[in-house]
Amino acid sequence: MSAHARVRFWLIVFVVGLVVSGVTAFPLAWEAGVLARALHAVDGAPAPLVVWIDQVHAALVDAPPFLAYGTDWLAFAHLVIAVAFWGPLRDPVRNVWVVHFGMIACVAIVPLALIAGPIRGIPWWWQLIDISFGLFGIIPLILANRAIRELTRLAVTVPAAALPG
Repeated sequence: MSAHARVRFWLIVFVVGLVVSGVTAFPLAWEAGVLARALHAVDGAPAPLVVWIDQVHAALVDAPPFLAYGTDWLAFAHLVIAVAFWGPLRDPVRNVWVVHFGMIACVAIVPLALIAGPIRGIPWWWQLIDISFGLFGIIPLILANRAIRELTRLAVTVPAAALPG
């Protein structure tokens, strides 16, 4: 697979992840309810997880609707960030800064989860789930960045007129 195809593949993987995580932030109360019912149906489900999901579901259902507006904006932010990756999909070398921005954001998830989590009363094991978004998110960006570096080396060593497309 060419370096350009690898860049596109890994960026699309990342963008799909952003879109899915964004879209799923809209129906949080419904999703938490589905998860709570599923956990209650599983024999041997970890009690702390069941209690936590029940607590989250109750809070989402009982919260005034304007608080859900905050998660709507969270969802919107994910979708807008996904749109920003259109630049590197079109011209990865010129827009590599967007990939670097994404990598920085993935790393920044770790201190945010470890600082805000305890302040907000989030269980440590849930903080690890939040951190995993950054750890898994950075992988396709690292791979895309490597392929972009390869494209950059090609652009420097091969005259532009000789490059296809």
